Amino acid sequence: MQIRPYQRGEEALLRAIFHSSVHGLASRDYTAEQLRAWAPDDYDAALWEQRMRANQSWVAEVDGELAAFTDLQPSGYIDMFFVAAPYAGRGIGQALLRHLFGLAAERRIAVLRSDVSLTAEALFARHGFTVETRNQVAVRGELLANATMRKLLP
Repeated sequence: MQIRPYQRGEEALLRAIFHSSVHGLASRDYTAEQLRAWAPDDYDAALWEQRMRANQSWVAEVDGELAAFTDLQPSGYIDMFFVAAPYAGRGIGQALLRHLFGLAAERRIAVLRSDVSLTAEALFARHGFTVETRNQVAVRGELLANATMRKLLP
């Protein structure tokens, strides 16, 4: 596995990872209606591309294929963290979190925060994140539960 900065032109691949993660993994914690609201089949490709460029994402490659992506904002906020369903359970999420911890240390970021899905909450908790608040977020007419989690870094 290799973790590297995302490259322009990979936006559609990241969108596919996002869609796969939401529909393939989060289905145990969210209804079909919630999943469709969260990651609809139709999306604004230009807006998605703009978001990926602004987030300065990191990708995980496995055997030359993109398997996951994440980001780390200057504030310590992790905006997106998604592993494609076929790659779940292979340690990729753990490797991405460890990568973010290293980036945070380099950037002297003392606190990491993220709004974490019910599905990803256990992974984040295993890596030292704690729940600050439980949330209900309205997305395209559906309410989705998540948790704002944080981790203090040494």
